[in-house]
Amino acid sequence: MARKDTAADAANPGRLKQIALTYKMTRRADKKIGLVLAAVGISTLGVFLAIGFLIGHPIYLGILGLLLAFLASAIVFGRRAERAAFGQMEGQPGAAAAVLDNIGRGWTTTPAVAMNRSQDVVHRAVGKAGIVLVAEGNPNRVKSLVAAEKKKMNRIVADVPVRDLIVGTGEGQVELKKLRTTMMKLPRVLTGPQVTATNDRLRAMGDLMSNMPLPKGPMPKGMKLPKGGPKAR
Repeated sequence: MARKDTAADAANPGRLKQIALTYKMTRRADKKIGLVLAAVGISTLGVFLAIGFLIGHPIYLGILGLLLAFLASAIVFGRRAERAAFGQMEGQPGAAAAVLDNIGRGWTTTPAVAMNRSQDVVHRAVGKAGIVLVAEGNPNRVKSLVAAEKKKMNRIVADVPVRDLIVGTGEGQVELKKLRTTMMKLPRVLTGPQVTATNDRLRAMGDLMSNMPLPKGPMPKGMKLPKGGPKAR
């Protein structure tokens, strides 16, 4: 029992430190976060206290109001912290991959399945919605990467639907902060076993490509890599 208490005591400072770091990070992008949280907490508590005095139970309603004020402040803090995080990630290479890694259960994400020298990149996510190619970078350049990856997917898993999304703020693109919601709203077309089978086929093909023997030293003149070979990562 003592060990459990010690572990819990050791974990609490870590949680508090994480909350403090999150607050500092949020405050850099949202200067009014402190005032907003205070206003939400005080107004929630004030409403319940007023109701408590009206019905003759200020103590009970005050305790309930205090708990709900803390809950409301926590919800508002979480949303504004998430918005601040997305604001700082916007436009950064690999931001979409970070969102996909935290999309939730049921999805398998493979970052940077295709990339070019300009750091335009395509990530792949597999779930019950099928295969989703998520691209980030210049929309004109990244389209060719997506098209090439789609052709490869059609050769490997022709029976699985392949969708594509381009992360950005332009027309027809998906904003980074809406990427997770957009992915979760996609219609489900595969069963659990089909998702597993698709991941196995893609994993096997990836292992085959990575283990493909290549000649050492300079490439002979006129020699070309086979189509579908490994891309720069």
